[in-house]
Amino acid sequence: MIDWLQHTTPGLLTLAVVSIAVLLLLIIRFKVEPFIALLVVALLVALAAGVPTETLVGSAQKASDSLLEKGFGGILGHITAIIGLGTLLGAILEASGGAQVLMDKLMSAFGEKRAPVAIGLAGLIFGVPVFFDIGIFVLAPLVYVAAKQSGKSIVLFSMPLLAGLSVMHAFMPPHPGPVAAAGLLKVGLGWIIIMGLAVAIPSWFVGGVLYSYWIGKRLNVPVPDEMLVAAEQAKAENGDREPPSLGLVLSIIGLPLVLILAGTFGSILLQKGSRPYSIATFFGTPAVALTIAVLLAFWLLGFRRGMTREKLAEMAGASLRPVAMILLVVGAGGFFGAVLAATGIGKTLAGELSDLGLPVIALSYVISCVIRIAQGSATVAIVTTAGIVAPVLADLNYSQPQLALIVMAIASGSIIASHVNDGGFWIVSRYFGLSVKETLQSWTVLETILSVVGFVVAALLSLVV
Repeated sequence: MIDWLQHTTPGLLTLAVVSIAVLLLLIIRFKVEPFIALLVVALLVALAAGVPTETLVGSAQKASDSLLEKGFGGILGHITAIIGLGTLLGAILEASGGAQVLMDKLMSAFGEKRAPVAIGLAGLIFGVPVFFDIGIFVLAPLVYVAAKQSGKSIVLFSMPLLAGLSVMHAFMPPHPGPVAAAGLLKVGLGWIIIMGLAVAIPSWFVGGVLYSYWIGKRLNVPVPDEMLVAAEQAKAENGDREPPSLGLVLSIIGLPLVLILAGTFGSILLQKGSRPYSIATFFGTPAVALTIAVLLAFWLLGFRRGMTREKLAEMAGASLRPVAMILLVVGAGGFFGAVLAATGIGKTLAGELSDLGLPVIALSYVISCVIRIAQGSATVAIVTTAGIVAPVLADLNYSQPQLALIVMAIASGSIIASHVNDGGFWIVSRYFGLSVKETLQSWTVLETILSVVGFVVAALLSLVV
């Protein structure tokens, strides 16, 4: 039985299916933290597959070459600085009033009739450096006021905002999902940015504009009075401080993206080893680009506008606390993927899936969808799916753009059908005063549209790159 499990294709496939089932059971039924669940399942799979203890965890004298340390370290070494710096950048933009400036300018430019589109664009732009839930906390009060002044349903104004924040969180660095998938599949972040924008913008337009206008006219939900009180409190907290200029806000948001793209294209167009190549490579390294942006933001939006060192330190500490669990989940997912690769399970599973006749990009999307719907976490869906498909991608010699589109497919699957097992579902319901039924009718359908459109765009692009 042990020999069959460890050395035959049916045995390895059985081990793969059981491992994913146990993972989902631990997370869904027993409410185990995803980080612990991934770690436990990875260890059990490795032992069941006959991986030697020394290979799995090393020895008391040396553990650096173990699957455990290399699995964690390989992915965390790639993403930790990026996610941490991106979080700090979003925090200073939020604290400085950058969101208010962006919203006010867009509302003024688009006018009252097209206010939902303006709010959606604010979510799209501000969603680049800011986590999804933080974006809701900051921008929701502005949605309350716009909906109240217009006398229309809050759904009409909240869905475009949520679509903008969601697509940026799903597809664009420095957010954890795309950064983690890029690290696991070894894709440059420059290509992730290019393909992320190519997928995110059409998805946002279909879901955040077309669908949001349609559902907003059919689902009439007034703005609760307590939400208007919250909006007034948020306005009072900003005080009379002079807001930063729109140009400054957009420049700081765009600077790291431009530097990373310059590094990506510089590596293609410039002569390797030349001084321009070295400069482009250095400043285009994501950690370096984000460090420059964070330092500029702290100086231009913080110190120069009266923020004390103590205030900035407190803000930085508070913003980084939620990052710890994200990093632990991604690290455990990297270890799980390393185990799947080392045992041959990943390659066997990928080979069997390929025999179904579906392209790898479609299989990646389907696997991600199933894991997302089953357990609710987009991050878990991404790291688990990437671990499953990585072995087969290693043998296909895909180009960087093609791998970036695989990441987009996985990210698309990770946001489909947000429902009651997803924390984002309850944040949306609470912040916009929607019942469970109304949240399913609006938010759940919106996320599914964003997912499907994102995958379709990624699949179409994969035919031409």
